[in-house]
Amino acid sequence: MVTAITNDIKIIVEVEFQQKQPNGIVMENIFAYRITIENHSEQTIKLLRRHWYITDCTHAQREVEGEGVVGLQPIIEPGNRHQYVSGCNIKSDFGKMYGFYSFEQLVDGKALKVVIPAFNLIVPYRMN
Repeated sequence: MVTAITNDIKIIVEVEFQQKQPNGIVMENIFAYRITIENHSEQTIKLLRRHWYITDCTHAQREVEGEGVVGLQPIIEPGNRHQYVSGCNIKSDFGKMYGFYSFEQLVDGKALKVVIPAFNLIVPYRMN
């Protein structure tokens, strides 16, 4: 588990290897990750966008960017949290993901950029 706090917003990431799966002629490794977003600020916030950087040991890098998370733009009151699960595939046995969320404070429209801490994507047999 990795965590980061930016602008009083805490991001907690847990990742789990799911399976190796063929994708055409290449085998890909599938990972699931659970993100918990905790609002430790005094303002109600709305998650507007996400921006991910995904790399693997072959030095392949891709970016994923878009509105919300898993089809939602959650509103998170002070002291509350939002949690979701998503997934990622990579062609190598290890890689990493990191990025940021764009939030808006509902009271005044102030934009907030919140860091998603880097976390590793490692096939279990590589951890020995």
